[in-house]
Amino acid sequence: MLKTTIIGASGYTGAELALLVTKHPELKLTGLYVSANSIDADKSVGSLHNKLAGVVDMPVKALTDVHSVAKSSDVVFLATAHEVSHDLAPVFLAEGCQVFDLSGAYRVNHSDFYQDYYGFEHKHSDLLDKAVYGLAEWNEEQIKQSDLIAVAGCYPTASQLAIKPLVEMNFLDLNQWPVINAVSGVSGAGRKASMVNSFCEVSLQPYGLFTHRHQPEIANHLGCDVIFTPHLGNFKRGILATITMKLANGVSEADVNNAFDKAYKNQPAVRVKYQQLPAIQDVESTPYCDIGWKVQGEHIIVVSAIDNLLKGASSHAMQCLNLRNGFMPLTSLL
Repeated sequence: MLKTTIIGASGYTGAELALLVTKHPELKLTGLYVSANSIDADKSVGSLHNKLAGVVDMPVKALTDVHSVAKSSDVVFLATAHEVSHDLAPVFLAEGCQVFDLSGAYRVNHSDFYQDYYGFEHKHSDLLDKAVYGLAEWNEEQIKQSDLIAVAGCYPTASQLAIKPLVEMNFLDLNQWPVINAVSGVSGAGRKASMVNSFCEVSLQPYGLFTHRHQPEIANHLGCDVIFTPHLGNFKRGILATITMKLANGVSEADVNNAFDKAYKNQPAVRVKYQQLPAIQDVESTPYCDIGWKVQGEHIIVVSAIDNLLKGASSHAMQCLNLRNGFMPLTSLL
């Protein structure tokens, strides 16, 4: 069994990972860690997340000796801040670990991108060259060969899975940029309390117009420009993305149907709904991405729905681990 460590175990994605690792027949959960100065250090993960009580009975430890933890691990999930993952990944890789990074620290292979969008200078250009982008349905062969997987972001996962089949078939007129409007549940803002995500303050509001870091991530990996507007919704979990695009001349609805069938017929985590439009309630607490669409004339509107904590983070990371190690893609996810 692969000895598996989770760094950042006190957060929502860390808790979901702990549950998934515990369910996995080929993984052994050997350590849950938080930063050395975290107030959650030495608490049981079940006391931090009640749904894990009696299921995952382990303490969350302060990460004080990274090298020692790395030496005793085969696999590490980094559910940490971007700059923390930036520093930790090289240590675990040097000890021969497989690293699945849920932050944005290695997703885009442009060093200037990190200063502009994440506020830190990237000092590991060699690892940016080696990292594989963890969009499981589209990068399976590369994932199988890499020890550093930069798991795709939540909005980028929902958006790219809905757009990429059409881009790959040259079915879009990209002179008109795809327009992505996506709404996320409050859990996407993290577990730390703030005025922005308090119950009485959350409504429905756009944010990060033209400046959100997921816009260049989406554009970089799609290979085309997009307009991306995220919204914070007044629900706990889930992302619904509504994407308007212009079809290339001569592309029919049958062509669109065939493009999605070809892309996802052997991808168990994507459920193609055709003209049935997805809803968050159908994907909440599941590892699925549901995709539906409507064609009218030369335009198409594609709708995708995911659970932001699962397909947008933890289950997607586990799906990448399964691919990397030759396990069935949805092992431990259902």
